[in-house]
Amino acid sequence: MVLLNIIKSKRFFKLLMKGALRMRKLSIVLAAALCMVGAVAVFADEAVLIDFSLLTADIIEDPLNPGTKTQNRATVMDFSTVAGASYTDEQKKQMLTSLAITNWDVILASSSRTNENQSLSYTREAKVDQNAAKYAGATVLGVRVRFPLEPFNSWAKIVPPFQIPAFEPKATVDDTGKVTPKTDNQGLDPVNARLTRFEGTYNPDTKLTTAFGVVKNVGVIKAVAVDVKGLNFPHGLSVILIDNDGNERVCFMGYLNFDGWRTLRWDNPQYISDVRNRELRIFPIYPRTTPFVKFGGFLITRDAAHEGGDFIAYFKSVRILYDRAVLDPVRDIDDEAIWGIVTTREEARKKLEAERFGANQVLRYIERLKQETKDQFSGN
Repeated sequence: MVLLNIIKSKRFFKLLMKGALRMRKLSIVLAAALCMVGAVAVFADEAVLIDFSLLTADIIEDPLNPGTKTQNRATVMDFSTVAGASYTDEQKKQMLTSLAITNWDVILASSSRTNENQSLSYTREAKVDQNAAKYAGATVLGVRVRFPLEPFNSWAKIVPPFQIPAFEPKATVDDTGKVTPKTDNQGLDPVNARLTRFEGTYNPDTKLTTAFGVVKNVGVIKAVAVDVKGLNFPHGLSVILIDNDGNERVCFMGYLNFDGWRTLRWDNPQYISDVRNRELRIFPIYPRTTPFVKFGGFLITRDAAHEGGDFIAYFKSVRILYDRAVLDPVRDIDDEAIWGIVTTREEARKKLEAERFGANQVLRYIERLKQETKDQFSGN
């Protein structure tokens, strides 16, 4: 009986050892798998959110300044298509705009918004020298801001002339600015075929998307970079990002107290590299739409202790590193084509934007017509 118990004990010990060995192997496999998942999370996609060298004015001559182009073909928007019947045909022509560099607005803090300061705050195309070490021959965004001379805190925003649309379909634009939506995407690779107009283009060689202010399928933003030329001003620079819910995030990039081109970078302090430490959630896919991020503009901050007056800076591009929201954005059923919920929302937003922007454009046009062009009195 004792011998039998010993034999059973030995068999039990062997079985126990085999089970422990299997569990150990399983633990090693699971650990390796988790390490691989964690490693995948470290790598994020990269995209150029906006490149100002692509926003030069190349169509539509200014009637009051012959020889000067006013609009950028790639980003032209015609808000007259959703304008009311109270506008004349001539006024509706003024509702044509684009992301051309000279169309961007500089908004000053209310305490700094005097007539003089506002009139001396604007954007211009800036050509980089052909022999420059960086961005030779490129056209970049030049910004002038007139801050108060008095010693108090102030800020200025450099924003696009309209809120960049996320679902504007691809289109062709003629020399007069007429926008004709494309009916097919023949000749395009699958990735570029599904990109909307302001998502720009995808380069399969560099695997980089260069957008006109909108990047989709954005989960968590890992980092933001700005290519900027400083002129030793001690002011702070921030980037404004807008998500698909309309929420703004202001990312402080650093100070511009340097001379020359530099890449300023913001790293998300809340980004978690190891997925095991992340709070995992499941959200309905439609009609929330694929999460995206828009470029909302730049924010320049001036401290009261620093010198006021004119501020100058130049911007080439804004880039982002981000985790994808979904692995494969291609779906076997086109939800939007069936239900049209997102399109309805976009059309409503576009109409509101047209009412705001269209009215402003018409008022600006009327003011330009009322302006006196002479500088001297008659007989002098």
